[in-house]
Amino acid sequence: MNDFTSLGIQPKYVNALKEQSITEPTPIQSETIPVLLNGKDVIGQAQTGTGKTMAFLLPMLAKINPERDEIQSLIVTPTRELAIQVTAELNQILSSTEDDIHVLAVYGGQDVEKQIKRLKNKAIHIVIGTPGRILDHVRRKTVDFSNVSFLVLDEADQMLHIGFFDEVESIIRETPFTRQTALFSATMSKDIRKIGKRYMNQPRNVQIREKEKIVQEIQQEIVETTDRQKLDALSQTIHDVQPFLGIIFCRTKRRVSKLLGDLKAKGFLVDELHGDLSQAKREGVMKKFRDAKLQLLIATDVAARGLDVEGVTHVFNYDIPQDVESYIHRIGRTGRAGKDGLAITFVALKDKQDLETIEKGIGLILPRRIVEVAPSKSSSTVEKGFDESAKDRREKHIQANKDRKSRSPRGGMSRTGEASGSSRSRRSKGEEGTSRRGGESSASSRGRQSKRSDSGKPGKSGSGSQRNSQGRSSSSRRGR
Repeated sequence: MNDFTSLGIQPKYVNALKEQSITEPTPIQSETIPVLLNGKDVIGQAQTGTGKTMAFLLPMLAKINPERDEIQSLIVTPTRELAIQVTAELNQILSSTEDDIHVLAVYGGQDVEKQIKRLKNKAIHIVIGTPGRILDHVRRKTVDFSNVSFLVLDEADQMLHIGFFDEVESIIRETPFTRQTALFSATMSKDIRKIGKRYMNQPRNVQIREKEKIVQEIQQEIVETTDRQKLDALSQTIHDVQPFLGIIFCRTKRRVSKLLGDLKAKGFLVDELHGDLSQAKREGVMKKFRDAKLQLLIATDVAARGLDVEGVTHVFNYDIPQDVESYIHRIGRTGRAGKDGLAITFVALKDKQDLETIEKGIGLILPRRIVEVAPSKSSSTVEKGFDESAKDRREKHIQANKDRKSRSPRGGMSRTGEASGSSRSRRSKGEEGTSRRGGESSASSRGRQSKRSDSGKPGKSGSGSQRNSQGRSSSSRRGR
């Protein structure tokens, strides 16, 4: 019988799951729950959205003793959003039971004094948090992990990928070596293996290949475009498919903020989610998105790691993922709980190799969606075809330059000829200037001659007349 009772879960927690319409365990839950209930360490490898959270929460609750006023379990997550999400799922289960188990989430961006007050005034049994804030409490001596018997590293690959390896090691060393450890990851990197070898006791490796299921259940399409027209292609696609809730993925925080401004200017209900936002802002954005007060959420991969929002109908890869695992993680944000989902990836010419890698990795040639976009007014050239290589374009450009030179009226003129023409032009201008100067000189001489004659100074006028005559003669010759 494939249900939670047969896995060893207590009836009160089985009933709590039924209230959430969860009756059948997922493969990762079926494989890991019995092992964890038996006190063994586990390394669970499965994609996000496959039920990993419940796979460790249910065995953890079975081991908590509410009568002991000490921290007995610790869950470490890479992001604030995931810490909040895990806390919410745990509290939802506890709200359906009479267990007096207290949970505290600690993460950056939240008032640390409030967290300290909670730790002092109430016995906390389970702490869920991000590495930085957990270590902050360790340094302040506001937490004591010496009695932790159950440690979870959730989304461990992402946690180590963003540079928390040293912090994770420091946290592990704060817990007793007799603890039970569960590590969950979507991928199995060298750092994950290193953590397992150093700090886990003969862990049981559980690998669930849900990739094929995710790929098969989600409709996927490609929009071939150019960098210049990508924004217009995205806007038109959103108008065409009319998402109820959609997540748009970009590679960097700067790209997220730029796209936010562009889509707001086009009148979309949209907001952003990335690491530079304050915690209050991030929580506010997620609340609006969950309440459907936003239609679109633009996010980076790290910010959306483990993000589970009910009702996401569409995922848009504005920037193509750089590997297959990231692609599957992104599209897995939609089509959850058996519902329909559509993932659309925008691909420019430079992304062709990444697309081929993804298609090879999932074993599918993804269908192309035709999006009619008006040519950009700022474009002075004809857009190149998707399959045209950079080498072809360069050769066409070189040939076009040669053709223009050959058609030019002066195309065959030598440099000497050009210089000669230029010289003639300068000489002609010089003659005009000389002629004007000659006329001015003649008029000036006549004026000086008249003044000298009136003053009664003989002998000078003849000389002036001679110079004036020579000036006119010279000017006349130069003019000819």
